[in-house]
Amino acid sequence: PTELVQPPRNVKAYHPRIVQYEHMSSSSWFVVLFVPRRMALVKHTGGCHCGAVRFEVLSSPDLHVFQCNCSICTKKQNHHFIVPKNLFTLLKGSDNLTTYTFNTHVAKHTFCQTCGVQSFYTPRSNPDGYGVAPHCLDPGTVCSVTVEPFGGEKWEESMQAHTSIRGMSKH
Repeated sequence: PTELVQPPRNVKAYHPRIVQYEHMSSSSWFVVLFVPRRMALVKHTGGCHCGAVRFEVLSSPDLHVFQCNCSICTKKQNHHFIVPKNLFTLLKGSDNLTTYTFNTHVAKHTFCQTCGVQSFYTPRSNPDGYGVAPHCLDPGTVCSVTVEPFGGEKWEESMQAHTSIRGMSKH
């Protein structure tokens, strides 16, 4: 079963609501929380093909994925969802990652040295977060995926038109 988790306190997007208190014994109470599904976070795990790089990320079970058409994303068929850095944990493989940058050098395209898979990277649109490849997640925690095209060929224009994307990695 999917594990619902409570994110760090500084994440403002998570707003559970107390529905009721239930008396369990003379000294304890059980709090029943209502967590709207769209606000609930699950612990996703994933990694590269060979297993040298492993991570976990707290995110919605309903992923909002961007399909970018900039030069590098087109060549590597990049699809990603964005999370704040504090919701991403690299479990193993930091010594097995290689980074490629170009143009503005803001985006950090990291990939496994052994198998070449990019399971996450630092996107130019959200340098204070990570773009995570949904196809690199382990099965069992994703309920739905919504794919939205992003016009990376005209990056600056697309960023101005898509005002909400910059805030996706904010706490």
